[in-house]
Amino acid sequence: MNGLEGLYLEDIEIGMVGSYAKTVTETDIVMFAGLSGDTNPVHLNQEFAETTMFEGRIAHGMLSAGFISTVLGTRLPGPGTIYLSQNLQFKAPVRIGDTVTAKVTVREIIAPKRRVVLETNCYVGDKCVIAGEAMVMVPSRAAA
Repeated sequence: MNGLEGLYLEDIEIGMVGSYAKTVTETDIVMFAGLSGDTNPVHLNQEFAETTMFEGRIAHGMLSAGFISTVLGTRLPGPGTIYLSQNLQFKAPVRIGDTVTAKVTVREIIAPKRRVVLETNCYVGDKCVIAGEAMVMVPSRAAA
């Protein structure tokens, strides 16, 4: 794999793992709100957020879920990967200062269709904050 090409279908094996970690900052949350338009006060207003079940501000769920996309597009399978589907379960909040680690594990390879099914989870420490599954399409040497 180089900077422009990820793994080919023929290089992928069940059980392969890729990951990416990022500490969520105040700036990340404010920028995500601006980019996405999601200005829900639970993300931006401490006084309001303290009245919610979270008892304080939390990061946007999709901000943390975006780290899964980072793994898929840059590490496993990497550049050239086409995201086809994703399901997510948000299990716990992410807060400013938390380091989120997105971990992607190859679960199934559907060679005739150039598809790969991956378990896609995000963790803060040992706690799973997002659980999911994605399907991607990857380049094949046979199709090149």
